[in-house]
Amino acid sequence: MANFQYIALDSKGEQKTGIKQGNSDAEVIQALRGEGLYPTQVVPEGQGTIAATPGKKGKKKTKRKAKGGKASKVGGKVKPKILMIFTRQLATLIDSGLPLLRGLTVLGKQEPNPVLQATINNIGESVQGGSTFSESLGQHPKMFNKLYVNMVKAGELGGVLEVVLTRLAEYQEKAHKLKGKIVSAMVYPLIVMFIAVAIMSFLMLFIVPKFRDMFRDMGDGAQLPLISRVVFGFSDWMLARPLILPNAVWILFIAVGSWTAFGAWARTVKGRSIVDGLKLKIPIFGDIQRKSAIARFSRTLGTLVTSG
Repeated sequence: MANFQYIALDSKGEQKTGIKQGNSDAEVIQALRGEGLYPTQVVPEGQGTIAATPGKKGKKKTKRKAKGGKASKVGGKVKPKILMIFTRQLATLIDSGLPLLRGLTVLGKQEPNPVLQATINNIGESVQGGSTFSESLGQHPKMFNKLYVNMVKAGELGGVLEVVLTRLAEYQEKAHKLKGKIVSAMVYPLIVMFIAVAIMSFLMLFIVPKFRDMFRDMGDGAQLPLISRVVFGFSDWMLARPLILPNAVWILFIAVGSWTAFGAWARTVKGRSIVDGLKLKIPIFGDIQRKSAIARFSRTLGTLVTSG
């Protein structure tokens, strides 16, 4: 049996170091887990060096590192699918007996996404510096939300991090599929509506004026129905140039400006509350939104309960 140096975290997140005998690093990792410790580094004695850095110093070191050339990439947003794959891969590595820090190092080297790669490396440095995994994740709120961080923290305290990560990956996969179904259900009507508006605008600007000229050539004796006169009048109004540009162009500018202003207002607390309430009252779409929210809440609650 050989001696192995190790760094591990206890249930309180405090760092422990020592030397333990075993036939392999995997055996030492399993033994440490049996003692309620969570190993972050295991190195054969004499073949490598490990340094336990106090948590506060480690955090300062991580922050200084983040000010380097890749600081702009660290902690940015990534697509949910990319984060889901990372969570699944990390859970698999830890479940196979690999220490957390080594698993982060492996994923950091293999990750093709530059933002996630820089963030993984930053998290690895923070863990190596003495911070817990959940504390390191909490330094990147744009990428890891409170649910993610708190579930990881619960997994650390219970010694079942790989189980919690697996459940997180399953939760993200189901949420991704549900979002895809909702988008598919809502995209088709929106596309049809957009095409209908585009066709109507084309008819009013190019086709209707030709019919209007044709009926005018027939003479004043031809009395047109009311609906025809309304259509021709609306077409004339869209082509009119009271302020240099046609009214149709002004409609486009006003629509874009109104949509931008509405989007800014909808991001406020009061605006978001009103918009969300209106979404639930829209026929068909409101029912989809309501069922989606209920499914998301139930899945989140179930994941939290099963994770302790």
